Amino acid sequence: MRHPERLRGPDAGAVPALYECVISHARVEPVRHAFRHRTYLWLVDLDHLPRLPRVLRPLARFDPRDHLAGTEPTLRAGLERYLTANGVSLDGGRVVMLAHARVLGYVFNPLTVYWCHDRGGALRCVVAEVHNTYGERHCYLMRTDAQGRALVPKEFYVSPFQPVEGAYRMRLPEPDERLALSVQLVGAGPHPFTATVRGRRRPATTRQVVAAALRHPWSTAAVSLGIRHHGIRLYLRGVPVHPRPHHPGQEGLT
Repeated sequence: MRHPERLRGPDAGAVPALYECVISHARVEPVRHAFRHRTYLWLVDLDHLPRLPRVLRPLARFDPRDHLAGTEPTLRAGLERYLTANGVSLDGGRVVMLAHARVLGYVFNPLTVYWCHDRGGALRCVVAEVHNTYGERHCYLMRTDAQGRALVPKEFYVSPFQPVEGAYRMRLPEPDERLALSVQLVGAGPHPFTATVRGRRRPATTRQVVAAALRHPWSTAAVSLGIRHHGIRLYLRGVPVHPRPHHPGQEGLT
């Protein structure tokens, strides 16, 4: 695999990198329900994507069709199209992405995060790309504070057990040796939903990639199946289902 490059700045570390992580979801209304899922995520530079030896490439592929509009020739071009449509120019600055890679021909990314820097290396914005199980995508463009926090209105139907209302309180600091992200749905009354991602950095060597794939067989399919499994459990517990509204295309994503 290509030798990793070095990040510049206070969060210096090697990319590409892997994060062995635990994803946790917790609901407090209308019923209490929680689960934890172990998996691994990639941190990559959009201009220098990793490339495994040919025999191992089915274990990790980064395909432009899996993100954003899915119509551009590269991931970087897809993100630039979205940012330009929203009045943001990076002037060639670096973009670091946290996501699942395509594994054995399949990928599902409930959340992909892009940390977008300007030419001088300063963080310009953060983009959180959310996918639902209906094949729809939506991006939240955020100007985070020094702790990586932002509050954005909820605009996208993710779960059939929650309406499209309220706001997300996100904490998305750029990863270093540790990964610590959180997304909390807020509104009137108690916070009905909180998701966290916690992980530790590993070098993305061929050995580590193979080891992660063995520890988490077909990790991307496992994520998708896990979401559906817990959806069935909530349905059987009598949680009401909210109809899915029409999702209008976003500028730069259609």
